[in-house]
Amino acid sequence: MTSPGQADVAAEATRFPFRTWLISLAGWMFDFYDLVLFSFLLLPIGRDLALTPLEETTLLGIALGGSGVGGIIFGYLSDRFGRRHVMTWTILVYSIGTGLTGFATGFWSILGFRLLTGLGVGGEWAVGHALLAESTPRRMRGRASALLQAGEPIGVGLAAVMGFLVTPIIGWRAVFFVSAASAAIAFVVRTHLPESPLWERQRESRLSPRQALGLILERRLGGVTLKGFVLAVLKLGTYWTCYTWLPKFLQTEMHQPIGRSAVWMLTAQLGQFTGMLIFGYFADKFGRRVLFTVYSLVTAASLYPLAFHWHELLPHPLLFWGAFLGLGLGSGCTAGFGALLAELFPTDIRNFTMGTVYNTARGIQFFAPFLVSVFVADYGLAGGLGVPLVLALATAAWVWTLPETRERNLAEIAA
Repeated sequence: MTSPGQADVAAEATRFPFRTWLISLAGWMFDFYDLVLFSFLLLPIGRDLALTPLEETTLLGIALGGSGVGGIIFGYLSDRFGRRHVMTWTILVYSIGTGLTGFATGFWSILGFRLLTGLGVGGEWAVGHALLAESTPRRMRGRASALLQAGEPIGVGLAAVMGFLVTPIIGWRAVFFVSAASAAIAFVVRTHLPESPLWERQRESRLSPRQALGLILERRLGGVTLKGFVLAVLKLGTYWTCYTWLPKFLQTEMHQPIGRSAVWMLTAQLGQFTGMLIFGYFADKFGRRVLFTVYSLVTAASLYPLAFHWHELLPHPLLFWGAFLGLGLGSGCTAGFGALLAELFPTDIRNFTMGTVYNTARGIQFFAPFLVSVFVADYGLAGGLGVPLVLALATAAWVWTLPETRERNLAEIAA
């Protein structure tokens, strides 16, 4: 049951929390930048450290696997110690992991540093989204989530610039050293980020992991947790089976020069950024499920010509550009996860369940590079890009197994 105090706290959010959004955006942007940077540096790193194809595939996935563990650990800690404190810890962890990667001497050292980066990355997403959702009026929660998630394509775009354009000048080790400067955001978080008013209300209710899991079963949230997890696996699988290999595909399979590869990737990120902003507005107006379906179908429609007709697209740069723009636009539905998951779970276990669902699904993407490599070996580029195409279609259908959560009162979610 909801106490009057909880309802009063929820009513306090009457306008957009600009400072909370801006600081959380910076943390998430560099979080995702640090996660994907390795994909853009894979060729020079593999050459300098004499990595085998299997080792490269493992390194592509290890940070994603670590993010699943980090999401569970830091999600629980955030429900126990507060959103603001734990966000500081996650930013420090992923920044340290990124900086140490510049000292890597071989496969095992870089494996450990990428795992550390993944742990921090996994924790930051759920903390930022839970904090923003709990501080935002319900009528604009979808837009707030989208505005925060928009840091993702900005981070990828920055990684593309650093990987394709800056690395040839200063080297990949220096790029990792420079990127570790994201740790400075942690001090801004600690000093200027306000705590969630909903969490402050129930801060004395500190649950052990066993108690948190018990509440999920007690409140009959197991089914919706599983459905949210499957949705995240499908949608994040669409993203990672595509974007993990796309920079390498452009250079090795499509034989594109570095400069043009950077333009194509930045085009996709521009599309994703635009798609996220549009998603937030229409998700608040028409609901979460309709937008997830439309965006996933746009993703599939863009992947089809890239997978099966890229030879015909290459002589026509506008068509090729349009396919990448559409691919990015469709990827914008990841902007919906923050609001959707926050609206499924009660405050006392919100960050734990959000972190567990989203980041365990992202952690499973450890296997994405292996899955794509199997299909590439048998069917070439068409097989590699065919994997995310199928996952996009599955996402469009599966989202309808979840309830519509638009404008839910977070303080009243109990069962």
